[in-house]
Amino acid sequence: MKKKKIVAIIQARLTSSRFPKKILQKIENETLIELLIRRLKKSKYLDKIVLAIPNNEKNRLLRNKISKNIKIFSGSENDVLDRYFQAAKRFKAKTIVRICGDCPLIDPKVVDKVVNFYEKNNFDYVSNTIKPTYPDGLDVEVFNFETLKTAWMKAKSNADREHVTKFIINNKEFKKKNISYKENLSKLRLTVDEKIDLEQIKQIYYKLKKIKNFGVEEINKLYKKNSKIFKINSKIKRNEGSVLSTGQKLWKRAKNIIPGGNMLLSKRPEMYLPNKWPTYYSRAKGCYIWDMDNVKYTDLSLMSVGTNIMGYANSKIDNAVIKSIKKSNMSTFNCPEEIYLTEKLLDMHPHFHMARYARTGGEANSIAIRIARASSGEDKVAICGYHGWHDWYLSANHNSKEKKGILKDHLLPGLSTNGVPKNLKNTTYPFMFNDYKTLEAICNKNKIGVIKMEIFRNFPPKNNFLKKVRNLATKKNIVLIFDECTSGFRETFGGLHLKYKINPDICILGKALGNGFPITTILGTKKIMESAQNTFISSTFWTERNGYVAGLKTLEEMEKIKSWNFITKQGKKLKLKLSKLGKKHNLKLKISGLSSCPSFIINSNDWVKYKTYITQELLDQRILGANTIYLSICHNDRIIQRYINCLDKIFYRIKECEKGNLKINEILNTADCHMGFKRLN
Repeated sequence: MKKKKIVAIIQARLTSSRFPKKILQKIENETLIELLIRRLKKSKYLDKIVLAIPNNEKNRLLRNKISKNIKIFSGSENDVLDRYFQAAKRFKAKTIVRICGDCPLIDPKVVDKVVNFYEKNNFDYVSNTIKPTYPDGLDVEVFNFETLKTAWMKAKSNADREHVTKFIINNKEFKKKNISYKENLSKLRLTVDEKIDLEQIKQIYYKLKKIKNFGVEEINKLYKKNSKIFKINSKIKRNEGSVLSTGQKLWKRAKNIIPGGNMLLSKRPEMYLPNKWPTYYSRAKGCYIWDMDNVKYTDLSLMSVGTNIMGYANSKIDNAVIKSIKKSNMSTFNCPEEIYLTEKLLDMHPHFHMARYARTGGEANSIAIRIARASSGEDKVAICGYHGWHDWYLSANHNSKEKKGILKDHLLPGLSTNGVPKNLKNTTYPFMFNDYKTLEAICNKNKIGVIKMEIFRNFPPKNNFLKKVRNLATKKNIVLIFDECTSGFRETFGGLHLKYKINPDICILGKALGNGFPITTILGTKKIMESAQNTFISSTFWTERNGYVAGLKTLEEMEKIKSWNFITKQGKKLKLKLSKLGKKHNLKLKISGLSSCPSFIINSNDWVKYKTYITQELLDQRILGANTIYLSICHNDRIIQRYINCLDKIFYRIKECEKGNLKINEILNTADCHMGFKRLN
């Protein structure tokens, strides 16, 4: 074989999205990268081995882990193609052998086989990966410097710059050849992307380590003898990392270290588009969100679960908070903004006299229940709607042996009561909105001390429902609480009960109050609120300054532009457009919710699939959306019309599915989204 300068360049980094520092994990006393290099050195044809790493502080640790006879090149973190090219140029490589740093069981015999074929034949690129037959993790790519240079000069897309050989593989100008194994072992994973991969690698290594220089042949024999070992990571798809976004990779990582993956159920990607949802953001502004790969999306969905009526990163609100942070957000003293915000809120709600604060809706609901019980002297609560995750609320499911639980009609089917004391059974009684007779029956049968309810979720009150509830509570000396964490500030400046002219004893306002900064308030009459002094309610971080400052500035900016009028007006337009769109495509559309937070469903047995499909197609257009929109002042006519135009095309295909001309499973590219509060893992 004519000798050229053959250089193996190992692509490695410590900042993997799914498994950080994976190549420094150890098998016995050897790191994975050291194991890879040791095995690679057994190749007959390599003149030099170079480790190409990102040029930043996070990856410099690698330098201390690698023996001095291995050359290290530092280059661009994201432009890996440039890193490769510059490394090849620096070390005067004529032939480049590309090896990935997460393949610790690389087989030097396979390396030599591919290199040998390349050197003896006239090809620009030779690998065993074009049509994989070798196990994933025994990948070898060989190409000359001129081929790499051409790719380096011509490749423009982020994907082509991130994946070194993607441009070469996808372009016909290069002469390419695939090397195949005698059997198809492509489904076997010998690469390390996740912790479960490492577990499998360890088991294979321990089984074969006594065999000197074991490789694909020995691995194949082990597979035939003990295939169970190779099933540990079988659910991970080959080259999954090349198609997953950074956010999707982070989500897989999160689920290994955070129970459920994150803190808020409604932000889990399975609720929208399993395995496709971008999941994590780098920044947000107005109604736009940039994901971890800097892809820009228009948010026509949650707007952070209704918190940002004034838009993301509102400069006036954010600047007010930044100014307060510079003065310190906490101290031994209390912040005066607590008083200023209270006075402002009481001025907006003259029927209330006092306020307490928390940082989350769940906290505020529990505080309100504590105060109300202390005031009424009774433990039992009648509830309507969703009021958080705390024991007092979830205990309602103890009332029934039904699998879905008695809270199934309150957005919460199937919630487990594990961890909720069983002696709370029959202390919380649910009733449905507008169902006065059930509430009356609950109150007549039990010593109810508190009625807690959402004033509006899907449909408005009818038949004087709210007035009847108010009269019932007054008659029986029951404390009436309106939970307006969601409905507040969306149609009125303050609580929606102002519109209906029904005053509760306590009202809870949250979400939009701080425009993304955590702040909730419990407003109430003096008689009721003073009962807070007869129990114990206290927390360190309820006294931090930022929430109060954000609340004050948010109210100021809302009042200037009358934000509630604008979002309600936009919502009414949107509902009308949705109604016309449903009629156009002969779909049974059910439209509900506040005008500023409209929602729709299609009456069909395939609704869950359709909802998932809607999200899929909108995401393709760089829109975050499904069937519910929390409107903000940033959702102008142009943005709403773009959403409708996209839905028009989507509804057409759904109509064709309903008629039997299309099959939804054939156009849906992912699993069905999860509905309600289904448990995720």
